[in-house]
Amino acid sequence: MTETTLREQLSDFGKSLFGRGLTGGSSGNMSVRIDDGFLVTPTNCCFGNIDPARISKLDPSGKHIAGDPPTKEQPMHLAIFQQRSGANAVVHLHSTYCVALSCMKHENPDDIIPPITPYFIMKLGKLAWVPYYPPGDPKLAEAVGKVAADHKAILLANHGPVASGASLEGAVYAMEEFEETAKLVFLLKNHAVQPLDQEQIEELRNK
Repeated sequence: MTETTLREQLSDFGKSLFGRGLTGGSSGNMSVRIDDGFLVTPTNCCFGNIDPARISKLDPSGKHIAGDPPTKEQPMHLAIFQQRSGANAVVHLHSTYCVALSCMKHENPDDIIPPITPYFIMKLGKLAWVPYYPPGDPKLAEAVGKVAADHKAILLANHGPVASGASLEGAVYAMEEFEETAKLVFLLKNHAVQPLDQEQIEELRNK
């Protein structure tokens, strides 16, 4: 896929996510690998109005080489690309239910989203939780890098969700599943829930 096509995809997916209220204002950022580095949405960029020609271009080390200045979260994107070889795109949103989930106190960070649907298992696997660091802080990128190799889905405490995928389309679909599952967690609160058992989970993973 050409760089021009990927730039257009970033713009189109951004408009779709913004139009459905999955991120607002200038919040959120997306990136995708290219042959000579990666593209990332610019700083203070509204997903509803991404100009493909102004998308930031960075070299493999994260150095800005073209386009508008990149999002301050670009070190986090770089950390995922460096640690997760199968990740070719990353999406980070401030979607309502995932952010709400990230602001709650969790007794067991390994069980923030239980295995309640096969779709979460298939698209995202097991969720990783990262403690709070200010947006753009190098320590946030470092913490994300430590879990990125084994997790496609990451929840940043008091901040929001991150999802990676083999393609930009895959990362966006994973993020949409992330938000929908977080919504289910709230809808099922105070109800008896029957999660998938380990045998069912392994069957999905094997497929």
